[in-house]
Amino acid sequence: MRKATALLASTLLIATPGLAEEAPRADQLAFRDLYKELVETNTTLSSGSCTLAADRMAARLKAAGFADDQLTLFATPEHPKEGGLVAVYPGTSKRAKPILLIAHIDVVEAKRADWERDPFTMVEENGYFYGRGTADDKAQAAVWIDTLIRFKQEGYKPKRTVKVALTCGEETNGAFNGAEWLAANKRDLIDAEFALNEGGGGDSDGKGKVLGQSVQVGEKTFANFRLETRNPGGHSSAPVPANAIYQLAAALGKIAAYDFPLEMTDTTRRFFAEAGAARGDETGRAMAALAKNPADKAAEAIVNKDPFLHSNLRTTCVATLLDGGHAANALPQRAGANINCRIFPGHSIESIRDELAALIGDPGVTVTQLAPKRPAPPAPPLDPKVIGPMQTLVDKYWPGLKVVPAMANGYTDATFLGAVGIPTYGIPGMWGDPDGNGAHGLNERMEMRSVYVGRDYMYDLVKAYAGKS
Repeated sequence: MRKATALLASTLLIATPGLAEEAPRADQLAFRDLYKELVETNTTLSSGSCTLAADRMAARLKAAGFADDQLTLFATPEHPKEGGLVAVYPGTSKRAKPILLIAHIDVVEAKRADWERDPFTMVEENGYFYGRGTADDKAQAAVWIDTLIRFKQEGYKPKRTVKVALTCGEETNGAFNGAEWLAANKRDLIDAEFALNEGGGGDSDGKGKVLGQSVQVGEKTFANFRLETRNPGGHSSAPVPANAIYQLAAALGKIAAYDFPLEMTDTTRRFFAEAGAARGDETGRAMAALAKNPADKAAEAIVNKDPFLHSNLRTTCVATLLDGGHAANALPQRAGANINCRIFPGHSIESIRDELAALIGDPGVTVTQLAPKRPAPPAPPLDPKVIGPMQTLVDKYWPGLKVVPAMANGYTDATFLGAVGIPTYGIPGMWGDPDGNGAHGLNERMEMRSVYVGRDYMYDLVKAYAGKS
């Protein structure tokens, strides 16, 4: 998942600094070569190899002068193609805690027959880089490796140790997840005061104007539940009131009609206040009103018309799969449905399961949590030491824009880091188009200026943290 915040629709239209008609610099060409290699390494679960991508990135770091003991390649015997890499660039201070830069290198499946271009050949066309993973999340992964290489080339001596973790498994729920494995098995290796991740970033009008920059601070917990009803069944020529499909349908109807209560964290309150004020329309005014008074039902009714904003205010549970019956001429003996929940911070998965069961109010409908169970860590703090440098550099790159904190309705690998005490933030920098840039879909792309300018911003941001104790 790349970016999971709403469009920060701003009245400011800020021209992006940087490239315009300029040819790429020499350092940008070197970065492009690294980025291209990563994009063109197939890392889908079905036919690719994250292990190969990690090996290739490690080889680049070794060529830049990294020692073997600064590079940790990892994979398990059960998942030999789902490996990853941790690289460590040592700092000079023994007291300053490290920072961790994380990115996933696995990508969503991509069928060549469906794409206009080969998804695993990085194509430059009309000011964009095309290819699977160009947006989600190999641009960021490439920038992190490139940052360490540039440190080596410059002989840079940061106070803080800077660590990079490239991991597999973020895109496939239930697959081996490298961030989860590191958190459980190599916690000391990735130990850090905080981590920088995907999930934040910029929004644009799709014509080169950056409209807003956000930092992801917290995200919902992902959980699936199976609803199931069972019945003796019988011949369809003699219907009876106890019908497994009807019983399930009644339960689903209650879930469909239910809105979980409105809630706010410090992050979402700031998001609704600041993003609402920037919009200047009816929805924006309602957002700002809710930030002041979450009990304002008139404002909530307006905001709830927007699916993202509605979800950003509460836990949501929705039916996504349905099955039932065993023959066209028989009463159903069983019916089932999958309920996908995105759980607001502060609630356990078990508490939401109990709330669903109470809402349904029928002991004949079982509600079972499905594996895998993800952790539900608290949202990271709105720490000025973390947010401040982001804003300072946004002032430099996009004068007049404000870094707006936002909570993701989806989830990232920040879930696993937060659960072991590493606060994780999705950073500003690269920007996307209003249509989502084809992430998870067809013809995925990133604007070339977004990648190059975002790279510079991210490099400066890492240095801003690394240079302070």
